[in-house]
Amino acid sequence: MSLSFGIAFGGGGARGLAHIHVIEALDELGIKPVAIAGSSIGAIMGAGMASGMAGRDIQDYARSILSRRAEVAARMWRSRPGTIAEAMQGGIRVSQFNIERILKAFLPEAIPETFADLQIPLKVTATDYFGHKLAVFDDGDLHSALAASAAIPAVFRPVTRDDRVLIDGGIYNPVPFDLIENAADIIIAIDVVGAPSEAERKNPTTVDLMFGATQLMMQSIIANKLKQCQPDILIRPAVSKYRVLDFMKIDALLAETVDIKDELKRQIEKTLEARAGKGKRGKRAAG
Repeated sequence: MSLSFGIAFGGGGARGLAHIHVIEALDELGIKPVAIAGSSIGAIMGAGMASGMAGRDIQDYARSILSRRAEVAARMWRSRPGTIAEAMQGGIRVSQFNIERILKAFLPEAIPETFADLQIPLKVTATDYFGHKLAVFDDGDLHSALAASAAIPAVFRPVTRDDRVLIDGGIYNPVPFDLIENAADIIIAIDVVGAPSEAERKNPTTVDLMFGATQLMMQSIIANKLKQCQPDILIRPAVSKYRVLDFMKIDALLAETVDIKDELKRQIEKTLEARAGKGKRGKRAAG
């Protein structure tokens, strides 16, 4: 019995670097998903996998940039506004970076411009700010969809697409496994939202409190969604100690979450054995 797999990569900023281990584990098992969904950083990682990149390639690419402060600085400089008019668009927004320009400077060339050029179907979430609802993209321009999905409020300016103002997809759907629940036999969900860490107990800054409150809100959404439908496998890496923008701590984060590779492999083996057992029982009953 050959079973198909779908995977949902959750949002969580830098904590989503742990998704790399998941992609590597699937590669090592020879599993190629038939459907992928992603929110925020999960959409970006999902796009890498859907483009045909191996987990090892994604890890090498991420480390080659994020482990080198000078390389990050150079790419951030490359993503600066092209003109004074662009910088002033919509008023002076010192704290809001243009996520579309930043992604253009940081995304690997392997990720194509359009959904149509992906090797695996991908669903990308965003939040329709004035429409008060979830937006899901699976065709047309890929890069603007990824930018919208990753547009963390107060850090990145919203993305406008199809006359809609779009922000972070994790706000409405932090781990979008429900978008692909009928697209494969076995659905894997990876939750990297985390929760406010005890390490911040002494002196949480205003920014810590803002991001922490968002984490709690997202966890509430996930808990409610799990009551309605559940993925076959749910993996939650221990990433709470990392902040949403801790991308340059990639080496430590990957070292501390590497155990999820074996955890995922065990869960897949257990799920496959359970399905095989059901199949045998079903055949005996039919006989």
